[in-house]
Amino acid sequence: MKEIRVGIFGAGRGADLAYDQKAAGAKVVALCDFHEKRRLAAVDRLIKDKVVDTDDFAVYDDFDKFIEHGLDAVVVANYFNEHTPFVIKCFERGIHVFSECISNGTMAEGVEMIRAFEKSSSIYMLAENYPQMCFNREIKRICDGGTLGKFLYAEGEYNHPVSPKDFSFLKTYMYYRKHWRHFLGVTYYVTHSLAPIMAATGATPKRVVALPIYCPFDENIPNANHQADNAAVMTTLNDDGSVFKFTASSRFGVEGNAYRVCGTKGQIENVRGTDKVMLRYNDWEIPEGKEEINFYTPSWNDPEEDKIVNSGHGGGDYLVARMFLECIREGKQPELPYDIHSAVNMSSVAILGLRSLLERGVPYDIPDFHLEEDRKKWENDRLTPFWGPNGEEPTLPCCSHPEYKPSELQLKLYEEAIKE
Repeated sequence: MKEIRVGIFGAGRGADLAYDQKAAGAKVVALCDFHEKRRLAAVDRLIKDKVVDTDDFAVYDDFDKFIEHGLDAVVVANYFNEHTPFVIKCFERGIHVFSECISNGTMAEGVEMIRAFEKSSSIYMLAENYPQMCFNREIKRICDGGTLGKFLYAEGEYNHPVSPKDFSFLKTYMYYRKHWRHFLGVTYYVTHSLAPIMAATGATPKRVVALPIYCPFDENIPNANHQADNAAVMTTLNDDGSVFKFTASSRFGVEGNAYRVCGTKGQIENVRGTDKVMLRYNDWEIPEGKEEINFYTPSWNDPEEDKIVNSGHGGGDYLVARMFLECIREGKQPELPYDIHSAVNMSSVAILGLRSLLERGVPYDIPDFHLEEDRKKWENDRLTPFWGPNGEEPTLPCCSHPEYKPSELQLKLYEEAIKE
């Protein structure tokens, strides 16, 4: 079997993903990050845990030199909204790409990435792990079996509140004032909610509507966040006529993930706060071998269960790494929702969802970048709520109340918290 040489771009999340690349059979041969302290810490960890071979491992702070290292593939895990330029450089060299979410930060970048991909021999896979959680795999298995009938409706919810006293989270994930998380529109972190229901149903969003849930932070907590929406309730009309309802990254109630798919004959959902699923049928359409109500904990049924359960995000991190390497070995692109068009579609839902939210629910059509007419419409649209890598100011509000900003007291407490 040919050795697959993988480089890691991004010493934070990227270093975590290096473990799964190695476990799935790749050889991690290089790491690149512009931040010296984080780069050195990641290298120390990877060497200590024997993820890399010190005799065949290089470290870079220059991406252009990094991708000349003889790489078959690159894990792109730099800042959330800054993947596209680096992905395109990989495409230009025929290097395969395993990209963290989202795929593109602006609509114009989505067009650029698709155009570059079409000229390339690269395989592209979105590194979205939530569809591979055990209960989501079971939801897809049942959907694929056809017993639910025609899919009409699905829900996805990724809920991740964080304690305001968790200073370690601030220091690790929000460590300076212009960090992308401080300007993250609440529709943007959407793939954990949307990808699992796309995977289960095979449907692709075609129109999005979003409404905000606004809840400003307490005055006496450390805060540099410029958006105070706790969630966006989003709906899409899909290419098969079905409807999705989902949140992106929400902060309400209790942490957890919830997914539900409803068809004409039945429905399946995971039970909030547990690993169980509930599969139900109308009492006149119960398939042979099933009950009207089926309540159970699904099994992995995978020969590599030991590697799966020791991986992050409910086993999803290992499974998507394995899928990526299989695509490389077999010379094929991944299927929905991991392929490049699905990735750009979800990014479009995120980006245009924010515009819908800012306009209190005005619907936006999601372009199909297979079509040149749709590419032309969006090829110059670079509106963004984020600061640019060279200090460019945001060109779009990130909050449903555009005038919102952290107070001087909150900023003072934030600066004190990240220094502790």
